[in-house]
Amino acid sequence: MMTSVDTDLIRVLADPLRLRIVTLLATETLCTTHLVEETGARQTNLSNHLRVLREAGVVETEPCGRYTYYRLRPDVIASLASWFADLAESARTAADNKRACP
Repeated sequence: MMTSVDTDLIRVLADPLRLRIVTLLATETLCTTHLVEETGARQTNLSNHLRVLREAGVVETEPCGRYTYYRLRPDVIASLASWFADLAESARTAADNKRACP
């Protein structure tokens, strides 16, 4: 049975830089400085993308002195992956279903 997914979350992850950030955070917790080095993005641009990811619930923050570290929330990614798996299964079982034209 297919569950619902927040379409805003898909929109959030559709941006190439945000997807790159998520990919980097999947391997380690990083601060903005690390992410600037890894992506080559300007700090202000990166901060805006991190804000969007935080507001969407994809990442969480951990203050550390004058730095803020970001970590991926795996439960959000897992729920999205589950939704896509359900969608794929639905497509497999519906492959032979064809609606007749009027």
